[in-house]
Amino acid sequence: MKILVCNVGSTSLKFKLYNMPEGKVLAQCGVERVGSHDDALFRYKNLLTGEGEDLKGQSIPDYRTGIEAFLKDLCDSSFGVIKNIMEIERVGFKATLSKNHLGIHELDEACLQGMKDWIALAPLHNRAYLSAISVMREVLPDALFIGCFETAFHREIPLERKLFGVPYEWYEKLGVQRLGYHGASHSYIADVLNEREGKEYAAISCHLGGSCSICAIENGKSVDTSFGMSLESGLIHANRVGDIDSGMVYFLREQGVTDSEIQRGMQKNGGLLGISGVSNDLRYVLKAAEEGNERAKLAVGVFVSGIVHYIGAFYLDLGKLDDLVFTAGIGEHSEEIRKMVCDRLSPIGVRLDPEKNAEVPADGVISTEDSTVKVLVIPTDEEKGIAKRTYDYQA
Repeated sequence: MKILVCNVGSTSLKFKLYNMPEGKVLAQCGVERVGSHDDALFRYKNLLTGEGEDLKGQSIPDYRTGIEAFLKDLCDSSFGVIKNIMEIERVGFKATLSKNHLGIHELDEACLQGMKDWIALAPLHNRAYLSAISVMREVLPDALFIGCFETAFHREIPLERKLFGVPYEWYEKLGVQRLGYHGASHSYIADVLNEREGKEYAAISCHLGGSCSICAIENGKSVDTSFGMSLESGLIHANRVGDIDSGMVYFLREQGVTDSEIQRGMQKNGGLLGISGVSNDLRYVLKAAEEGNERAKLAVGVFVSGIVHYIGAFYLDLGKLDDLVFTAGIGEHSEEIRKMVCDRLSPIGVRLDPEKNAEVPADGVISTEDSTVKVLVIPTDEEKGIAKRTYDYQA
């Protein structure tokens, strides 16, 4: 079965075409700067032959243009992998959230309406997915469309860890609760640990990238997460604010800050960028910190402190810790952040091997033999997990 996995960003598109159930990737494509009339990037590759195209300075004004260009390449006589796009039987989306649809669901009208109903919680993400899904349904009318929502992995978190201290009817009537995100990444880590550790283990997965979250995993299931109801929660992110005191919003309004300025500050100008004043890219913030920039040092300190805080809390939730996993862009590539975090975790028996941390071995283990917690770097493969769950979905 040919399954297409689609990851939609506010200005980007990523595709992978899988042959299932073996999970072989046939082709992949990335489109950047969607919305540009002369500066978009389009990269397509046939993974069976290595052929494809890498185009710069393209005009890709909308999702439709990018999607149609990708589907055209899939059937190209020189580097395509299928003869007709109708060979694609299912399309899986790394969607964000939908009211009353927190798991893995067919993207029918009710599910799409749920995405519209909760646009306020993920405005950039849900609007982007709704636009792309609309085009895909039009060009692939016979395919089954599946939403693998980022909230799916966290559905079984105990209610006592999901409720906020708000009127209970807000939970009952409006669904106000801790939802959690990065489910595709954390569930992939759980899949890997299930194979490596067996049925019983306690782990903490640290997805650290432009968007960041910590997840406590017990025997393959999410039991707690740093994200709240919206994406502006938990750890500080590249641009987003992370956890805040709700009273801050009322205070800022009284000081004359407009709602649009508050929203921009918390969604676009917060996080690593907001504190450091340097960049939303941790690499540049670390470099500035090394050069003596005090605000950059502070941003790194806030970031690391938040990670350690959640790991410590989840360690007590779990009652033990067998595996500590670092994944995503920062988690996989920043030995400095891994060291800073692990040095702070020595009271719970974490011991990092400096050489393995600098050059991660094939098995991903970067802790010493006498460490009571196994520390690993596991590259996340969200698309592979989505392909599996899309294939397994019972229509």
